[in-house]
Amino acid sequence: MELIADSGSTKTDWCLVEDNSKVLKISTQGINPYHMDTIKIKDILLSQLIPHLRETIAKTEINVIRYYGAGCTPAMCPIMEEILRDVFPNVKVVEVGSDLLGAAKALCGDSEGIACILGTGSNSCLYDGKEIVGNVSPMGYILGDEGSGAVIGKTFIGELYKGQHQDFIPVFEKETGLTLEEIIRWVYREPVPNRFLASLSTFIHKHIEENSWIETMIIDCFRLFFQRNVRHYGRPDLPVNFVGSIAFYYREQLEKAARLENFAIGKVMKAPLQSLSSRLDETPR
Repeated sequence: MELIADSGSTKTDWCLVEDNSKVLKISTQGINPYHMDTIKIKDILLSQLIPHLRETIAKTEINVIRYYGAGCTPAMCPIMEEILRDVFPNVKVVEVGSDLLGAAKALCGDSEGIACILGTGSNSCLYDGKEIVGNVSPMGYILGDEGSGAVIGKTFIGELYKGQHQDFIPVFEKETGLTLEEIIRWVYREPVPNRFLASLSTFIHKHIEENSWIETMIIDCFRLFFQRNVRHYGRPDLPVNFVGSIAFYYREQLEKAARLENFAIGKVMKAPLQSLSSRLDETPR
């Protein structure tokens, strides 16, 4: 039996698979070893994942764990692997890779392509069908992460309180229950402010049709993603594929931005886990 994980900063999806058939799917809090310490990650695994697995693993052993996660840089992969081995001491094989590699495998399979993530954060790569051969550093939501939920939320707040759309503030504050003072507290004094900013996407998406400036803002955010990331791969001949909730729910605006930047959109998936689990038989053991 295999346990496959697709982990972002906000949510981690786990899929227990046996003979290429899904046995159980579980969602836990997001995990990012770059921003979380070992104790916190173990606590998430022990309190949110293990209780759901106890009944199943009492009958059948987990032999392989394949974990694709945010923050799993080359330096962080061994740390995450050690954490998983501590929590699952009897598992024979533990493979840890970046969420970007997982996205590329799910989107492109064994074909060459450009694979991107647009969720709480953003990332992109050029994939040769086996490995990532090109990657523009996303640099995080403060310095980069163009097109991500966090940056869209940050840009929206700036437009709302410092732009030309202050007449929309009462609508925003009434529906969300937030004030500027509370927003500043969340961003500067609470943990994981990127998640908070990305959470504003629900409100933003709800009001996109009746407010043209919101759609223009989102398209501009996506255009910057293409300009500062995808264009550097020098492969306008390849379709650009996406995973992530932002890409999925804002597909219309993403396609408009792509056309303006002379790119073609390929696959758009909300999450790569289903595709990853269905390709187990093609993955080298």
